[in-house]
Amino acid sequence: MRGLTGFVGALLEAWQEVRVHRTRVLLSLIGVAVAVCSLTTVVALGAIVQQANQELSERQGGRPATLYVSAFRLDGAIDPADMDAAWSKVLERYDISYASRVQNTVQMVPFATGAVQVGTQAVDQPFGEMHRVQLTEGSWFSPTDEQQLAPRIIVNEVFWDRMGRPPLESHPVVALGGDGVPGAASGIPAGGTLAVVVGVTPASTWETEPTMIMLARHAEAMQKAATGERGSAAAAADPYGGGGAPQTQYEMWVPPELADALTAAVTRDLQAALGDGTEVNVSRQDWAQYGNDPFLVTKLVVIGIAVLVLLLGALGLVNIALVTVKQRVREIGIRRSFGATAGRVFFAVMMESVVATVVAGALGVVAAILIVQSPAMRDLVGQGMVSDFPPFPVDAAIVGLVAATAVGALAGLLPALVAVRVKVIDAIRY
Repeated sequence: MRGLTGFVGALLEAWQEVRVHRTRVLLSLIGVAVAVCSLTTVVALGAIVQQANQELSERQGGRPATLYVSAFRLDGAIDPADMDAAWSKVLERYDISYASRVQNTVQMVPFATGAVQVGTQAVDQPFGEMHRVQLTEGSWFSPTDEQQLAPRIIVNEVFWDRMGRPPLESHPVVALGGDGVPGAASGIPAGGTLAVVVGVTPASTWETEPTMIMLARHAEAMQKAATGERGSAAAAADPYGGGGAPQTQYEMWVPPELADALTAAVTRDLQAALGDGTEVNVSRQDWAQYGNDPFLVTKLVVIGIAVLVLLLGALGLVNIALVTVKQRVREIGIRRSFGATAGRVFFAVMMESVVATVVAGALGVVAAILIVQSPAMRDLVGQGMVSDFPPFPVDAAIVGLVAATAVGALAGLLPALVAVRVKVIDAIRY
C-alpha cells in the first residue's frame, strides 16, 4: 500500500512539474504528439492498404480458400451435362454453398452506333460474394433471378454509357444474341432475347469496350433456344454469336482449414463419377495459398516509416529535456538538500517525460483516429477498391500509446541520470 501511495504521489508530482515547466516542454510535446499521430496513422493506413491489396487479389483469384476444378479426357471431350451433374453431386455431398461455374463468351448486342460483340461472363449467383464484385449502381443477382424468364445482366460503365446511362429503377432492357439487326415489330434481333440490366460495375481507365455478366442458367437457356430456333450444327457449336463453344470453369469457396481434405475428396469423387480415363485437377489460386505472408513487404515498409517518425520525435524530446535539466540544477540541488534520495530524483525526472509523452500520445492517437476515419482519407487511400473498410485497428492505438510511453522513458533516462549527479553544492553555484 505504501508503495502504491508513493507511485501515485510521484505521478502527481511529475504532472505538477510538467505544468510548471509547460512552456519549456510544450514544443517537445507537440513534436511527440505529431510523431505518435504519424505513427498511428501510418499503421492504420497500412491496414487499409493491405485490405485494398487483399480485396484486389480476391477479385481475381477468389477468397481464401477458392478451389478451381477442371476435368478432361485424353480420348475425347467430357459431356457438359455429365460434368454439371457430377459437380452438383459434389456440392450437395459436402454441403458447399459458395460455388460457381464460369464461362467466358461473347454476345451480339445492338447499340445506337451499331451491333457489337460484347465480352460476357456467365456465372452462378454465389460468384459475386466469392470474388467481391463491386457495383457502382444497382445490385448483384438475387437467388431468385435464375427463375426469371427475362435474363438479368450486370454491365460495366462503358456498356451503360452506350445505353445512355438509363436509371436502373426503370428496369432498362437490352437485346442479346441473334443477328444484331432489330426486327421491325419487336425491336429484338432475330433469334435474340431481351435482358434486364440490374447492376453496373466500375470500368477501369484502360477499359474501352463494353462487357457484361449474366447467370449461367440464363446463358444455357439462350444456348438451347438458339440451337432449337436455328436447327443447325453451326448454331449448336456457336450459339453465342461467333465466340465458339465456351469452356466452363468450376470454382468453390471453402474454409481454408478444409481445403486440402476437400481437394483430395473432390478429385476422387469427380474421377469416379466421370469414369476411367478422366483427369481431374483441383487447385488454389487465392492469395492465401502461399505459406508466406504476401503482404509482408508492405507491413515492413509501414513499420520502417513508423519507426523513423518515432525516432525523430524522440530525438527532439531528448534535446529539450537535457536543456531543461541543465536549467533546473538549482532546483534539484535544493531538493537533495531537503533529503530527496537519488532514486526519488531519478524517478521524478523520468516520470515527468513519461507523463508528458503519454498525454501527448493520447492526443496524437485521437487525431490519428479522426484523420483515418474521415471519408476524404478513406476515398484517397481506398481509391474505390475497398468495399469492406476495416475499423480503426485497436493495435494501432495501443502501439501509439506504448510508443509514447517508451519515448518518454527513453527521453527521460539521460536527463534523469544527469539529475542524479547534481549535488547540493551545485545549487549554490547556480
